[in-house]
Amino acid sequence: MSSQYLLGIDIGTTGTKFLLVSLAGKIIAEVNKTATLISPHANYAEEDANEWWNNLCTGIPECLDKANIKAQEIRGIGVSGMVPTTILIDQEGKPLRRSIQQNDARSIVEIDEFKKFVDENEIFHKTGSAITQQSVGPKLLWLAKNEPQHFSRTRWVMGSYDYINYLLTGSPTLEQNWALESGLYDIHKKDWDDELLKLSRITRDHLPQVHAPSEVIGYVSATAARLTGLMKGTPVVAGSADHVASAFSVGVKQNGDLLVKLGGAGDILYSLDKLSINEALFLDYHVIPGLFLINGCMASSGSIIKWYRETFGAGLDYPALDEEAWNIPAGSDGLLLLPYFIGEKTPIFNPLARGVFFGLTLQHTRAHLYKAILEGISFGFFHHIQVLAEAGFKINRVRVSNGGARSKLWRQVTSDVIGFPLEEVANHPGSSLGSAFIAGMGIKAFSDWSEIEKFIQLKPPTLPNLERHEKYLQLYDLYRNLYEVNKPNFNQLAKIEGFSE
Repeated sequence: MSSQYLLGIDIGTTGTKFLLVSLAGKIIAEVNKTATLISPHANYAEEDANEWWNNLCTGIPECLDKANIKAQEIRGIGVSGMVPTTILIDQEGKPLRRSIQQNDARSIVEIDEFKKFVDENEIFHKTGSAITQQSVGPKLLWLAKNEPQHFSRTRWVMGSYDYINYLLTGSPTLEQNWALESGLYDIHKKDWDDELLKLSRITRDHLPQVHAPSEVIGYVSATAARLTGLMKGTPVVAGSADHVASAFSVGVKQNGDLLVKLGGAGDILYSLDKLSINEALFLDYHVIPGLFLINGCMASSGSIIKWYRETFGAGLDYPALDEEAWNIPAGSDGLLLLPYFIGEKTPIFNPLARGVFFGLTLQHTRAHLYKAILEGISFGFFHHIQVLAEAGFKINRVRVSNGGARSKLWRQVTSDVIGFPLEEVANHPGSSLGSAFIAGMGIKAFSDWSEIEKFIQLKPPTLPNLERHEKYLQLYDLYRNLYEVNKPNFNQLAKIEGFSE
């Protein structure tokens, strides 16, 4: 049989996903392997990169077996992952410590240190990124100061999918969105900024060559083939940031398209055909050359729902919690949530912010708290939409994806709060589909990016209830005021608990 399949791999926060697709647009097999988010201290978010690789060594053979195909039938491989994850790699190609994740907020002091030595406005316009808890530079500085035994042995600094690509091919590389989101990269010169590298205490030699998503960066090595069951010599492309691959794979590819991702973190991505930066948002390269994605990421979203279920759910699954809260009125009878459970990235960039339930009474039930969580997360999405509107960006259509999109209640609350219909892609596998398609473009199995449409089937949209939307507009003003009023209290709490100087 001729080789007619592509393998997409996604290195996610809670799992490693494998997807086999045919060139004709069919999903052949899916496999998921659990990954573990580790938070040993407040504001810490780490993972074990060895666990990701072990997942590949077991997940790929399982996926091949499930699809009943041979390794030689795979024409190309694409890997997506969390960005900008920071991994220190030694001379032998092994991680020196656990990764520091993109939502890790430990480098509060180092962020302030960066800001003392540079002109923030100049750096923002140079890199497209504000200096925030997501920035790689302050995290590297934290590692240099707090773990010199690891930092001094570092040969490479890589991201999540870049490291997996390295293990697959033996070639150290970086994908362009890791470079951009690192905050160390001059987007106009398309080169590293030496001043920022010096502040981060690394050199250019620590950073591999930067590639576009569909560039073939190497081929599966003999060692990787033996460990994973892949065929030696299979092409591997640079891949993509998970949220970028996910946005493309649901059809966000035209100016004005918006994606709301109901995942562990809450992403919102807006497609545009020109370079535009906004101090409240992040910027990414689209996988399609010449396009960009201006986007936001809420540090905690579905992770709050998971925390609530595990802590207070009394053994109920998510559908049962949804059913219990379905008839709770808009506004949860006067209960509001600030969803800043591990600080917040966009649009407020405050690692000291914390979660707040406001308006609790003895009449509120478990269902009220659950509904308020969904509403609070949706207010966070609406905050981003307001930022886009203030910048003059018009939204033409909104699509919704990720695990939370399977929840009828969460979809409805989100639609009611933001006031737009939500188009859900049926049986959407997420970022792994985008990475598989990118591999197809890299090996010229597809001739145009528009061919992603053969993989997309839409469900009937979730329509907003305008009466509830009007109620939410009133509550949104209170939601925003709650943060502003409590901002000094977050700072004071951080000092008391020793999170800041």
